[in-house]
Amino acid sequence: MQYKIIGEPTPVVQCDLNGGEALKTESGSMVWMSPNMEMSTSSGGLGKALGRALSGEKLFQNVYTAKGGPGMVTFGSSFIGSIRALEITPNNPIVCQKRAFLASEMSVDLSVFFQKRFGAGLLGGEGFVLQKLSGNGIAFVEVDGYAVEYELQSGQTLIVSTGALAMCDATCTIDVQSVKGAKNVLFGGEGFFNTKITGPGKVTLQTTSVQSFAMQLQPYMISAK
Repeated sequence: MQYKIIGEPTPVVQCDLNGGEALKTESGSMVWMSPNMEMSTSSGGLGKALGRALSGEKLFQNVYTAKGGPGMVTFGSSFIGSIRALEITPNNPIVCQKRAFLASEMSVDLSVFFQKRFGAGLLGGEGFVLQKLSGNGIAFVEVDGYAVEYELQSGQTLIVSTGALAMCDATCTIDVQSVKGAKNVLFGGEGFFNTKITGPGKVTLQTTSVQSFAMQLQPYMISAK
């Protein structure tokens, strides 16, 4: 497979496949394709379907296969931001925010990632369940807004706002940290908790999120009624 990511702030990834090659994607992500691309829809089994639903994806995925020779298929982002290509290996699984998965080679597995500490998921802004990409191959994920990367050393920590974590290496630890001071909590606008990420590993943060964007629009939508 060859690919290229085209355009921002609403990018697409164009994938050029050899005959017989296939990609799986979140349903509804295809933008355009060559006429010899064949689509099939599958849940991958009840367990995997429920796992995807818990991690913010849909129950069914679409598989696009190049039939009778080389083919091309293009997938588009669902929000303003960027598309990142990740090389997934057995030694390098990646943990992503909910709804980050866009498409991947068939050898990449999308599953649920549960926080090791229950409180981190129950109280933290990233939610109790995240996505985990494992296996061996190329995966494409969506990042909201602009992506900022940090390489954390062992024990090095970042405190990030709710929804700012786009993805990180599975070697990182994700926890929550309470916002101190009643006045800060009530009037600071940052909520009750921040997300605490501890290395070692690579961390990608996003400068905005779908949730934040929706909250900014909410007062205008209410006043328009």
